[in-house]
Amino acid sequence: MIYQIYGTDAHVMTKSLMESAGVANMIPSGASVVLKPNLVLAQRPESGATTHAGVLSGCVEYLQDYGISDISIIEGSWVGDDTGRSFQVCGYDQICKGYNVPFFDLKRDRTRQVDTPLRPMEICRRALDAEYFIDLPVLKGHCQTKMTCALKNLKGCLPDREKRRFHSEGLHRPIAALAAALRPNLVIVDSLCGDLDFEEGGNPVQTNRMYLGTDPVQIDAYGCQLMGLPLSEVPYIQMAERWGAGSTALDEEDIRCINQPSAGDFASRPTGAVARLARHVQQDSACSACYANLIRALYELERTGSLPKQEIAIGQGWRSKRYPGIGVGNCCLGAEICVQGCPPTAERIAQTLQ
Repeated sequence: MIYQIYGTDAHVMTKSLMESAGVANMIPSGASVVLKPNLVLAQRPESGATTHAGVLSGCVEYLQDYGISDISIIEGSWVGDDTGRSFQVCGYDQICKGYNVPFFDLKRDRTRQVDTPLRPMEICRRALDAEYFIDLPVLKGHCQTKMTCALKNLKGCLPDREKRRFHSEGLHRPIAALAAALRPNLVIVDSLCGDLDFEEGGNPVQTNRMYLGTDPVQIDAYGCQLMGLPLSEVPYIQMAERWGAGSTALDEEDIRCINQPSAGDFASRPTGAVARLARHVQQDSACSACYANLIRALYELERTGSLPKQEIAIGQGWRSKRYPGIGVGNCCLGAEICVQGCPPTAERIAQTLQ
Protein backbone atom coordinates (compact mmCIF):
# COMPACT_ATOMS: atom_id res chain seq x y z
CA MET A 1 0.00 0.00 0.00
CA ILE A 2 1.21 3.50 -0.89
CA TYR A 3 -0.18 6.48 1.03
CA GLN A 4 -0.17 9.80 -0.84
CA ILE A 5 -0.80 13.36 0.27
CA TYR A 6 -0.82 16.79 -1.40
CA GLY A 7 0.07 20.14 0.10
CA THR A 8 2.98 22.47 0.76
CA ASP A 9 3.84 21.95 4.44
CA ALA A 10 6.37 19.10 4.57
CA HIS A 11 6.22 18.81 8.36
CA VAL A 12 2.43 18.45 8.52
CA MET A 13 2.31 16.20 5.45
CA THR A 14 4.92 13.84 6.85
CA LYS A 15 3.11 13.44 10.16
CA SER A 16 -0.20 12.87 8.35
CA LEU A 17 1.31 10.17 6.16
CA MET A 18 2.84 8.37 9.13
CA GLU A 19 -0.37 8.62 11.15
CA SER A 20 -2.48 7.31 8.27
CA ALA A 21 -0.16 4.36 7.74
CA GLY A 22 0.10 3.57 11.47
CA VAL A 23 3.88 3.65 11.39
CA ALA A 24 4.24 3.55 15.20
CA ASN A 25 2.69 0.09 15.19
CA MET A 26 5.28 -1.13 12.67
CA ILE A 27 8.30 -0.29 14.83
CA PRO A 28 9.40 -2.93 17.38
CA SER A 29 9.41 -1.78 20.98
CA GLY A 30 12.74 -0.24 21.94
CA ALA A 31 14.10 -0.32 18.39
CA SER A 32 16.69 2.19 17.23
CA VAL A 33 15.34 4.25 14.31
CA VAL A 34 17.59 5.68 11.61
CA LEU A 35 16.46 8.39 9.17
CA LYS A 36 18.32 8.60 5.87
CA PRO A 37 17.48 11.75 3.85
CA ASN A 38 19.03 12.92 0.57
CA LEU A 39 21.82 15.43 1.19
CA VAL A 40 23.63 14.68 -2.07
CA LEU A 41 25.22 18.15 -2.12
CA ALA A 42 24.99 21.54 -0.43
CA GLN A 43 21.84 22.83 -2.14
CA ARG A 44 18.67 24.08 -0.51
CA PRO A 45 15.63 21.77 -0.86
CA GLU A 46 13.87 24.49 -2.86
CA SER A 47 16.39 23.81 -5.65
CA GLY A 48 14.81 20.38 -6.17
CA ALA A 49 17.89 18.44 -5.00
CA THR A 50 17.62 17.66 -1.28
CA THR A 51 15.09 16.45 1.29
CA HIS A 52 13.14 19.26 2.95
CA ALA A 53 13.93 19.81 6.63
CA GLY A 54 10.20 19.60 7.34
CA VAL A 55 10.25 15.93 6.34
CA LEU A 56 12.88 15.31 9.03
CA SER A 57 11.11 17.37 11.70
CA GLY A 58 7.73 15.79 10.93
CA CYS A 59 9.22 12.32 11.10
CA VAL A 60 11.10 12.94 14.34
CA GLU A 61 8.15 14.65 16.01
CA TYR A 62 5.79 11.82 15.07
CA LEU A 63 8.19 9.22 16.47
CA GLN A 64 8.79 11.14 19.69
CA ASP A 65 5.05 11.66 20.14
CA TYR A 66 4.79 7.86 20.31
CA GLY A 67 7.58 7.55 22.84
CA ILE A 68 10.29 6.50 20.39
CA SER A 69 13.49 8.21 21.52
CA ASP A 70 16.41 6.29 19.98
CA ILE A 71 16.46 8.26 16.71
CA SER A 72 19.41 9.33 14.57
CA ILE A 73 19.93 10.88 11.14
CA ILE A 74 22.58 9.46 8.79
CA GLU A 75 23.84 10.50 5.36
CA GLY A 76 26.92 10.77 3.16
CA SER A 77 26.99 13.28 0.30
CA TRP A 78 28.22 12.41 -3.17
CA VAL A 79 31.91 12.20 -4.04
CA GLY A 80 33.47 15.65 -4.02
CA ASP A 81 31.04 17.33 -1.62
CA ASP A 82 31.03 17.76 2.14
CA THR A 83 28.15 16.20 4.10
CA GLY A 84 28.55 18.65 6.98
CA ARG A 85 28.14 21.60 4.64
CA SER A 86 24.97 20.08 3.16
CA PHE A 87 23.71 19.45 6.70
CA GLN A 88 24.04 23.18 7.50
CA VAL A 89 22.71 24.52 4.18
CA CYS A 90 19.56 22.39 4.36
CA GLY A 91 18.77 23.45 7.93
CA TYR A 92 19.22 20.03 9.51
CA ASP A 93 21.38 21.51 12.27
CA GLN A 94 18.30 23.27 13.65
CA ILE A 95 16.27 20.04 13.50
CA CYS A 96 18.92 18.11 15.42
CA LYS A 97 19.27 20.85 18.01
CA GLY A 98 15.53 21.41 18.45
CA TYR A 99 14.64 17.72 18.83
CA ASN A 100 17.92 16.57 20.43
CA VAL A 101 18.62 14.06 17.65
CA PRO A 102 22.20 13.21 16.57
CA PHE A 103 23.47 13.36 12.99
CA PHE A 104 26.18 11.01 11.70
CA ASP A 105 28.23 11.70 8.58
CA LEU A 106 28.60 8.31 6.88
CA LYS A 107 31.78 9.45 5.14
CA ARG A 108 33.35 9.04 8.58
CA ASP A 109 31.60 5.79 9.48
CA ARG A 110 33.16 2.33 9.64
CA THR A 111 32.02 -0.21 7.07
CA ARG A 112 31.29 -3.92 6.92
CA GLN A 113 31.55 -6.20 3.92
CA VAL A 114 28.19 -7.66 2.91
CA ASP A 115 27.47 -10.28 0.27
CA THR A 116 25.13 -9.14 -2.52
CA PRO A 117 23.84 -10.84 -5.69
CA LEU A 118 26.53 -8.96 -7.66
CA ARG A 119 29.60 -9.05 -5.39
CA PRO A 120 30.64 -8.27 -1.80
CA MET A 121 30.10 -4.58 -0.95
CA GLU A 122 31.41 -2.29 1.78
CA ILE A 123 28.37 -0.70 3.47
CA CYS A 124 28.38 1.78 6.36
CA ARG A 125 27.68 0.12 9.70
CA ARG A 126 25.18 2.66 11.01
CA ALA A 127 22.92 1.81 8.09
CA LEU A 128 23.37 -1.93 8.45
CA ASP A 129 22.89 -1.93 12.22
CA ALA A 130 19.70 0.16 12.28
CA GLU A 131 16.84 -1.78 13.83
CA TYR A 132 14.31 0.30 11.89
CA PHE A 133 15.51 2.11 8.75
CA ILE A 134 13.46 4.98 7.27
CA ASP A 135 14.51 6.11 3.79
CA LEU A 136 13.64 9.77 3.00
CA PRO A 137 14.51 10.31 -0.69
CA VAL A 138 13.60 13.03 -3.15
CA LEU A 139 11.82 11.98 -6.35
CA LYS A 140 13.88 13.64 -9.08
CA GLY A 141 15.71 13.11 -12.34
CA HIS A 142 19.27 11.90 -12.78
CA CYS A 143 21.71 12.57 -15.59
CA GLN A 144 22.77 8.92 -15.81
CA THR A 145 19.89 6.77 -14.50
CA LYS A 146 16.91 8.95 -15.62
CA MET A 147 15.38 8.98 -12.13
CA THR A 148 16.43 8.59 -8.52
CA CYS A 149 14.27 7.88 -5.50
CA ALA A 150 14.19 5.19 -2.80
CA LEU A 151 16.67 2.66 -4.18
CA LYS A 152 19.38 4.99 -5.40
CA ASN A 153 19.17 7.05 -2.21
CA LEU A 154 20.74 4.05 -0.44
CA LYS A 155 23.99 4.82 -2.27
CA GLY A 156 24.60 7.47 0.40
CA CYS A 157 25.20 4.57 2.81
CA LEU A 158 28.43 3.67 1.03
CA PRO A 159 31.98 4.95 1.47
CA ASP A 160 33.27 7.07 -1.41
CA ARG A 161 35.44 4.24 -2.76
CA GLU A 162 32.31 2.10 -3.25
CA LYS A 163 30.45 5.00 -4.86
CA ARG A 164 33.25 5.34 -7.42
CA ARG A 165 33.16 1.60 -8.08
CA PHE A 166 29.40 1.77 -8.71
CA HIS A 167 30.06 4.18 -11.57
CA SER A 168 32.77 1.97 -13.06
CA GLU A 169 30.19 -0.85 -13.06
CA GLY A 170 27.51 1.21 -14.81
CA LEU A 171 25.35 2.09 -11.76
CA HIS A 172 22.25 -0.01 -12.51
CA ARG A 173 23.44 -3.47 -11.45
CA PRO A 174 25.23 -2.34 -8.28
CA ILE A 175 22.25 -0.16 -7.24
CA ALA A 176 19.99 -3.19 -7.61
CA ALA A 177 22.41 -5.41 -5.71
CA LEU A 178 22.67 -2.88 -2.87
CA ALA A 179 18.87 -2.84 -2.66
CA ALA A 180 18.91 -6.60 -2.07
CA ALA A 181 21.41 -6.21 0.78
CA LEU A 182 20.11 -3.03 2.47
CA ARG A 183 16.34 -2.79 2.44
CA PRO A 184 14.65 0.08 4.32
CA ASN A 185 11.65 -0.71 6.50
CA LEU A 186 9.82 2.44 5.43
CA VAL A 187 10.12 4.99 2.63
CA ILE A 188 8.72 8.52 2.76
CA VAL A 189 9.22 10.33 -0.55
CA ASP A 190 9.69 14.09 -0.78
CA SER A 191 8.08 14.89 -4.13
CA LEU A 192 7.31 18.51 -3.34
CA CYS A 193 9.54 20.16 -5.93
CA GLY A 194 12.13 17.70 -7.24
CA ASP A 195 14.14 18.65 -10.32
CA LEU A 196 12.93 16.13 -12.91
CA ASP A 197 16.09 16.42 -15.02
CA PHE A 198 19.04 17.03 -12.71
CA GLU A 199 19.97 15.23 -9.47
CA GLU A 200 21.79 18.34 -8.26
CA GLY A 201 18.71 20.56 -8.70
CA GLY A 202 18.37 23.96 -10.29
CA ASN A 203 15.10 23.42 -12.18
CA PRO A 204 12.57 22.46 -9.49
CA VAL A 205 9.11 21.35 -10.58
CA GLN A 206 6.41 22.16 -8.01
CA THR A 207 4.21 19.08 -7.63
CA ASN A 208 3.30 19.55 -3.92
CA ARG A 209 3.14 15.83 -3.25
CA MET A 210 4.57 13.27 -0.83
CA TYR A 211 4.02 9.53 -0.56
CA LEU A 212 4.86 6.66 1.79
CA GLY A 213 5.26 2.91 1.46
CA THR A 214 7.13 -0.10 2.80
CA ASP A 215 8.36 -1.59 -0.50
CA PRO A 216 11.19 0.51 -2.02
CA VAL A 217 10.90 -1.23 -5.40
CA GLN A 218 7.18 -0.45 -5.60
CA ILE A 219 7.92 3.12 -4.45
CA ASP A 220 10.38 3.57 -7.33
CA ALA A 221 8.03 1.95 -9.83
CA TYR A 222 5.38 4.46 -8.79
CA GLY A 223 7.94 7.26 -9.08
CA CYS A 224 8.55 6.25 -12.70
CA GLN A 225 4.82 6.36 -13.31
CA LEU A 226 4.59 9.86 -11.83
CA MET A 227 7.49 11.05 -14.01
CA GLY A 228 6.06 9.44 -17.14
CA LEU A 229 8.97 7.02 -17.49
CA PRO A 230 8.54 3.36 -18.52
CA LEU A 231 10.30 0.95 -16.16
CA SER A 232 12.54 -0.14 -19.03
CA GLU A 233 14.22 3.27 -18.94
CA VAL A 234 15.32 2.76 -15.31
CA PRO A 235 16.73 -0.80 -15.43
CA TYR A 236 17.87 -1.02 -11.80
CA ILE A 237 14.25 -1.14 -10.56
CA GLN A 238 13.37 -4.42 -12.28
CA MET A 239 16.85 -5.78 -11.54
CA ALA A 240 16.21 -5.12 -7.84
CA GLU A 241 12.89 -6.93 -8.14
CA ARG A 242 14.61 -9.97 -9.68
CA TRP A 243 17.08 -9.98 -6.79
CA GLY A 244 14.30 -10.02 -4.19
CA ALA A 245 14.37 -6.39 -3.02
CA GLY A 246 10.64 -5.86 -3.59
CA SER A 247 7.94 -5.88 -6.23
CA THR A 248 7.09 -3.52 -9.09
CA ALA A 249 3.45 -4.67 -9.02
CA LEU A 250 1.23 -1.62 -8.71
CA ASP A 251 -2.54 -1.49 -9.10
CA GLU A 252 -4.86 1.46 -8.75
CA GLU A 253 -6.16 0.13 -5.43
CA ASP A 254 -2.59 0.14 -4.07
CA ILE A 255 -2.66 3.96 -3.90
CA ARG A 256 -4.54 5.48 -0.97
CA CYS A 257 -4.90 9.26 -1.27
CA ILE A 258 -5.26 11.12 2.02
CA ASN A 259 -6.51 14.24 0.24
CA GLN A 260 -7.00 15.56 -3.28
CA PRO A 261 -4.63 17.84 -5.19
CA SER A 262 -5.50 21.50 -5.60
CA ALA A 263 -5.44 23.28 -8.94
CA GLY A 264 -1.74 24.02 -8.46
CA ASP A 265 -0.70 20.41 -7.85
CA PHE A 266 0.15 18.49 -11.01
CA ALA A 267 2.25 15.74 -12.47
CA SER A 268 5.06 16.62 -14.83
CA ARG A 269 7.73 14.94 -16.89
CA PRO A 270 11.43 15.41 -17.52
CA THR A 271 12.21 17.89 -20.31
CA GLY A 272 14.68 15.62 -22.10
CA ALA A 273 17.46 18.18 -21.66
CA VAL A 274 19.91 15.65 -20.23
CA ALA A 275 19.56 13.19 -23.12
CA ARG A 276 19.92 16.05 -25.61
CA LEU A 277 23.06 17.43 -23.99
CA ALA A 278 24.62 13.99 -23.45
CA ARG A 279 25.05 13.69 -27.22
CA HIS A 280 28.05 16.00 -26.80
CA VAL A 281 29.76 13.67 -24.31
CA GLN A 282 32.05 10.64 -24.60
CA GLN A 283 31.27 9.20 -21.15
CA ASP A 284 33.03 6.15 -19.71
CA SER A 285 32.29 5.27 -16.06
CA ALA A 286 31.91 8.89 -14.90
CA CYS A 287 31.02 9.62 -11.28
CA SER A 288 27.71 11.45 -10.74
CA ALA A 289 29.19 14.69 -9.40
CA CYS A 290 31.61 15.12 -12.30
CA TYR A 291 29.08 14.12 -14.96
CA ALA A 292 26.32 16.26 -13.44
CA ASN A 293 28.60 19.32 -13.40
CA LEU A 294 29.45 18.78 -17.06
CA ILE A 295 25.79 18.43 -18.07
CA ARG A 296 24.93 21.52 -16.01
CA ALA A 297 27.70 23.47 -17.78
CA LEU A 298 26.42 22.34 -21.18
CA TYR A 299 22.89 23.31 -20.16
CA GLU A 300 24.02 26.85 -19.33
CA LEU A 301 26.06 27.11 -22.53
CA GLU A 302 23.07 25.95 -24.58
CA ARG A 303 20.97 28.74 -23.09
CA THR A 304 23.52 31.30 -24.33
CA GLY A 305 24.04 29.66 -27.72
CA SER A 306 27.63 28.72 -26.85
CA LEU A 307 27.57 24.91 -27.00
CA PRO A 308 30.90 23.47 -28.17
CA LYS A 309 30.93 21.53 -31.43
CA GLN A 310 33.50 18.93 -30.34
CA GLU A 311 32.68 15.98 -28.08
CA ILE A 312 33.97 15.99 -24.50
CA ALA A 313 35.57 13.05 -22.69
CA ILE A 314 34.70 12.25 -19.07
CA GLY A 315 34.94 9.30 -16.69
CA GLN A 316 37.22 6.77 -15.02
CA GLY A 317 37.50 4.80 -18.26
CA TRP A 318 39.66 7.57 -19.73
CA ARG A 319 42.44 7.18 -17.15
CA SER A 320 45.89 6.87 -18.78
CA LYS A 321 44.38 7.38 -22.26
CA ARG A 322 45.09 10.10 -24.78
CA TYR A 323 42.18 12.16 -26.10
CA PRO A 324 42.56 14.72 -28.91
CA GLY A 325 40.16 17.24 -27.42
CA ILE A 326 38.69 18.43 -24.13
CA GLY A 327 38.47 16.14 -21.11
CA VAL A 328 36.67 16.86 -17.83
CA GLY A 329 37.99 15.78 -14.44
CA ASN A 330 41.25 14.33 -13.19
CA CYS A 331 40.51 11.01 -14.90
CA CYS A 332 41.03 12.78 -18.24
CA LEU A 333 44.52 14.18 -17.71
CA GLY A 334 45.51 12.60 -21.03
CA ALA A 335 43.19 14.93 -22.96
CA GLU A 336 44.67 17.69 -25.09
CA ILE A 337 42.84 20.17 -22.82
CA CYS A 338 41.79 19.00 -19.35
CA VAL A 339 39.45 20.73 -16.93
CA GLN A 340 41.08 19.44 -13.77
CA GLY A 341 39.27 18.70 -10.52
CA CYS A 342 37.53 15.85 -8.70
CA PRO A 343 35.05 17.09 -9.62
CA PRO A 344 35.63 20.42 -11.38
CA THR A 345 32.81 22.91 -10.89
CA ALA A 346 30.20 23.53 -13.56
CA GLU A 347 31.37 27.15 -13.73
CA ARG A 348 34.96 26.13 -14.43
CA ILE A 349 33.89 23.61 -17.06
CA ALA A 350 31.72 26.21 -18.79
CA GLN A 351 34.57 28.74 -18.82
CA THR A 352 36.86 26.22 -20.49
CA LEU A 353 34.27 25.14 -23.06
CA GLN A 354 33.32 28.65 -24.15
